Amino acid sequence: MRAGLLAVMIGVCGLAAAGLPAAMVSAVSPVSSGPSGPSGSSGMALADVTVQPGVVHVGRAQAGPPATADCEKAYKVACYVPAQIRQAYDLAPLYASGITGKGTTIVIVDSYGSPTIAHDLGVFDRTFSLPAPPSFRIIRPVGQVPAYNPANSNMVGWAEETTLDVEYAHTIAPGANLLLVETPVPETEGVHGFPQIVAAEGYVLRHYHADVISQSFSATEETFASPASVQALRGAYTLAYADHVTVLAATGDSGAAGVGLNETTFYLFPVTSWPDSDPLVTGVGGTQLHFNSRGNPTAPTVWNDTYNQAANEFADGNVGPNPLASGGGRSKWFSRPSYQNGVRGIVGGSRGVPDISMSAACNGSVDTYSTFGGAPAGWVPACGTSEATPLFAGIVALADQVAGHPLGLINPALYQLSATGAPGIVDVTSGTNTVSFSQGGHEDTVHGYSAQKGYNLASGVGTINAYYFVPELARAAGH
Repeated sequence: MRAGLLAVMIGVCGLAAAGLPAAMVSAVSPVSSGPSGPSGSSGMALADVTVQPGVVHVGRAQAGPPATADCEKAYKVACYVPAQIRQAYDLAPLYASGITGKGTTIVIVDSYGSPTIAHDLGVFDRTFSLPAPPSFRIIRPVGQVPAYNPANSNMVGWAEETTLDVEYAHTIAPGANLLLVETPVPETEGVHGFPQIVAAEGYVLRHYHADVISQSFSATEETFASPASVQALRGAYTLAYADHVTVLAATGDSGAAGVGLNETTFYLFPVTSWPDSDPLVTGVGGTQLHFNSRGNPTAPTVWNDTYNQAANEFADGNVGPNPLASGGGRSKWFSRPSYQNGVRGIVGGSRGVPDISMSAACNGSVDTYSTFGGAPAGWVPACGTSEATPLFAGIVALADQVAGHPLGLINPALYQLSATGAPGIVDVTSGTNTVSFSQGGHEDTVHGYSAQKGYNLASGVGTINAYYFVPELARAAGH
């Protein structure tokens, strides 16, 4: 799915002026060997960069929210309701003690947005007995969003994204305020990408209270022409760092591969995406949840539905294999930040992603409700790192409440907690983000990375048990 932005680039302050540690902002040299694109093309201009929401839909719209057994019978994949997601992360004791995200604000950034999101969230909340958010505001700080057109696939895709983002950030942090930031993205003179998104985030940081920013979109690093073209878009992240606001981004849904500019072909070598690869951003990858016969959660694994025929049929319209897995790998543009020095044996000299992972599997989707048009109204299971990112935004909001203030860049704390064996960090030790796909008349495989105890390029430091993790994060990042 593609979102176009204004032709005018915004100016951003210099990195030195922001007072940022050099190890967290320096860029690595671009790879000099091998093709830079799916078809071996040379570097692409910034104007060509494609912004992609990460939502994936599995199944058809239904009149009521499907239970796990319903999805397994109808679609041959599991799906979950909010209570199961909360159970998987052991959230009930926190809610019982009043930790709901109260007093915090989650900022959700989506192009176009959804014209029915306020209504749809209300139905979602009533269905699952969730309280309405204390405040739910929608702003459009960089221009009027065009009228919703259900025949426009871009608008439909972003409406699906908005629905998942809002409903599942609220699921985790029901007491947090929600601020949905919508940007207008009609193509202007062939320019697509991030300038309006960055401008909108900068506006929010200057004019609103924000604790955590959730971004469920990305672009493959190789689609940027140079480190300079990425640096030109980092203004909001430097501002968030200075203002102690946490910024999250999804690591993508193509495993170790990445989507090219034509949105149909994939790179034939391991790649990563931005903004999740940015050292000032927390990259959120995906896991698959598992429950035993008694309905209790068991050890999660790396999300990888590439070879799951049922998931592929709904996500891509064929039995696959198709890249349908958690993104992760070593950055092309950013060198290893200081907080990853302890895992240098894995990331080498590059920034490694993800930093942490949450539920994202299509065989383990979550129920969403929408009525925006262009797609059947009702309950539809959805998945992808677009699920994982707002889930973790809710977790950060809970920790912000415990700390009594925004935690800012939490990555140093994540690696500290992992290195010290904190009980809130749950190792993901099974799975890989290797993917396969048919391209150019033959099947290709991009070999990715395997999970293991401790940090890895498939799941980051792992996932969480919120009962322990929320107070741990509040202490470790709250200084």
